[in-house]
Amino acid sequence: MKVAVGGPLKLAFRPWVEGLEHVPAEGPAILASNHLSFSDSFFLPAVLDRKVTFIAKAEYFTTPGIKGRMTAAFFKGVGQLPVDRSGARGAGQAAIKSGLDVLERGELFGIYPEGTRSPDGRLYRGKPGGLARVALASGAPVIPVAMIDTEKIQPPGKVVPKLMRPGIRIGKPLDFSRYQGMEHDRFVLRALTDEVMYEIMRLSGQEYVDIYATAAKRQLAEAAKAEKQAQRQAGQARKEQDAEKAAEQEAGGQETDKAAGKERSGS
Repeated sequence: MKVAVGGPLKLAFRPWVEGLEHVPAEGPAILASNHLSFSDSFFLPAVLDRKVTFIAKAEYFTTPGIKGRMTAAFFKGVGQLPVDRSGARGAGQAAIKSGLDVLERGELFGIYPEGTRSPDGRLYRGKPGGLARVALASGAPVIPVAMIDTEKIQPPGKVVPKLMRPGIRIGKPLDFSRYQGMEHDRFVLRALTDEVMYEIMRLSGQEYVDIYATAAKRQLAEAAKAEKQAQRQAGQARKEQDAEKAAEQEAGGQETDKAAGKERSGS
């Protein structure tokens, strides 16, 4: 897949990379990245010599039919692991187990601490469950990664990607051995996650928003819904005003016709 997908991807988009020397040549490590686009999971592995394993929703692997089988084969080929997201807690535990399995094999595990793609290009609060627990349970170093401009290549609703150079900036590995044995302390999980998010913010230059991206998406959806409702109400009000004006004009025309008829009768 690195040859079939990664090669053409690098040739077409020519992503620039900084900090490749921070990714170890061997041994386990966690790549914690911001998440701007669906393409993030393709550009990052494409510029690395080593395999990177991410987690993905199980639906990508279980869809029936020829298209479903092709999709499943593709995601397996690019190093994605299926995780059942039917239950929030179960999904979190499955993600942790998947990450630990990858790291125990001495491989690279990729994770998006925000939990979902940024809805507006800003950096959102990291979720402490997956990243922090995997880091503490495995003892693997956490390498902050900043994807840059990938959201501009294929914005939501666009089918044809825009040919432009995205960037990838890789930071120095972060050592959290001082927190070993404290993976059940929620304050430690929060502190570790915030430290990683700060490094991602510093590398990416993104504006940081101290709420979860899922909450921001809900707010944007509610705002869009409210705007549509307001537009419908405004449209209905305009229709009513137009109907009133038309009725007034019709009534005025009838009065004019009556007056003209009286004049003709009098003459």
